[in-house]
Amino acid sequence: MQYKANETDPTTLYKLLTGTIIPRPIGWISTIDEKGINNLAPFSYFNMVSSDPPCVMFSTRRDNNSYKDTLNNVLKNNQFVVNLVTEDIVEQMNRTSEAVAAEVDEFTLANLTPIDSVTIKPKRVKESLVHFECEKIHHYFIDNDEGGGACIVIGKIITLHIDDAILSENNRINLDIYKPVARLAGSNYGKIGDIFSIKRA
Repeated sequence: MQYKANETDPTTLYKLLTGTIIPRPIGWISTIDEKGINNLAPFSYFNMVSSDPPCVMFSTRRDNNSYKDTLNNVLKNNQFVVNLVTEDIVEQMNRTSEAVAAEVDEFTLANLTPIDSVTIKPKRVKESLVHFECEKIHHYFIDNDEGGGACIVIGKIITLHIDDAILSENNRINLDIYKPVARLAGSNYGKIGDIFSIKRA
């Protein structure tokens, strides 16, 4: 099958892309608004951009009410925390994807514990084993034909928090303890399965 993107409806494109570009890491983004209300939402359009300088990105639809609070907060104060998702908190992560009013604190909604960051205002998820405190350095709007589209946010990591329990010698991550969760298509998620190594050429 061949699909011309400009002749394929957005729902079909979404299914094809999210079903083939897998697995995707989940960036559980926490922000704070000008009233001090916490916001927390998961993004599977998320990844590392570079390690020197250390930067991450996430992307969100601009017309999606579930995630517009995250984008609005980041565009106003240039700060966000990436909390990474593991098997034991995946249900709580899913709860924070619910579309709720901006006044609702998703930490409370999902029975999570907010803890202070060291260098920025947004809170961290205590139950997460990894947090990246980030400052936005770029954002890009991508428009679609209907006037909506997406926004890509790039943040520079200022402070990393990694639980001692998942650190092995030489600052390597112990995946058996870490147990990260990845996003697949639809309602599906994935765990780390068989691991194999190939030496670089």
